[in-house]
Amino acid sequence: MNYIGCFFSIESGSLPAETAIEILIAELGAAGFESFTEKSNGLVAYIQKEQWDPELLNDIQILDSEEIEFSHEVKEIEQVNWNEEWEKNFDPIVVDGEVSIRAPFHKHPGLKYDIVIEPKMSFGTGHHETTHLMIKHLMHMELKGKTVLDMGCGTGILAIFAEMRGAKSVDAIDIDSWCYENSLENAARNKCTSISVFEGDSSLLKPDRYEVIIANINRNILLKDIPVYAESLEVNGVLLLSGFYTEDIEFIDAAAASQGLKLVEKMERNNWVGLKYVN
Repeated sequence: MNYIGCFFSIESGSLPAETAIEILIAELGAAGFESFTEKSNGLVAYIQKEQWDPELLNDIQILDSEEIEFSHEVKEIEQVNWNEEWEKNFDPIVVDGEVSIRAPFHKHPGLKYDIVIEPKMSFGTGHHETTHLMIKHLMHMELKGKTVLDMGCGTGILAIFAEMRGAKSVDAIDIDSWCYENSLENAARNKCTSISVFEGDSSLLKPDRYEVIIANINRNILLKDIPVYAESLEVNGVLLLSGFYTEDIEFIDAAAASQGLKLVEKMERNNWVGLKYVN
């Protein structure tokens, strides 16, 4: 299968390069790009040739930002060795000195929680701000014996951490078939026994099913699905939302409030946000 590679380079701007790259990755991921290789001053983003359309880049807002200027070129890539690509760029991550997120070839750091992830083309290595924020939220919550949903699970990293924190059962759902397969692999890799992985979207959800719902997706999907999440929460349930910027909070909060959800905690990291709601 051939891929299209979009090679982005930062030319100038006041926005920190790291922040700009993180935003670019999130927006390209929402547009259908499957894998990313970060460079010293830019990014290579890959998408299946059959799914490529030059018009996709018209919806990438940061490319029109006055705070940063990107140049880019597009090339056809044949038979990318994805494992080799991400192995060259995936460094271990530590969250608050307690959680390590690493690849199978990294050494065990000896922390309280050790999550081993082989991301391949799936989103969720812990490098992105939103995954980091969700990990921090889950660290501060009592999950022992709880029923949990990881919506848009990507690599399954948040589902895996929820089980490590004592969740009784965890459902992990993603609409992407690669993410579905990758979550199954990573759950097995971390010896998880309480995670069930499903391929699909919010139409799979049922009322009053979960005590904790995690949804780390993009703003538009969250706005559409918040009513379904609210209906799927048990009484006194918790909804964790991320995948959007600080300027999106008012829209997310209005949608959540309309469903009787109350904002009780907010975390921010480089303009990305993680919100905690209760019903």
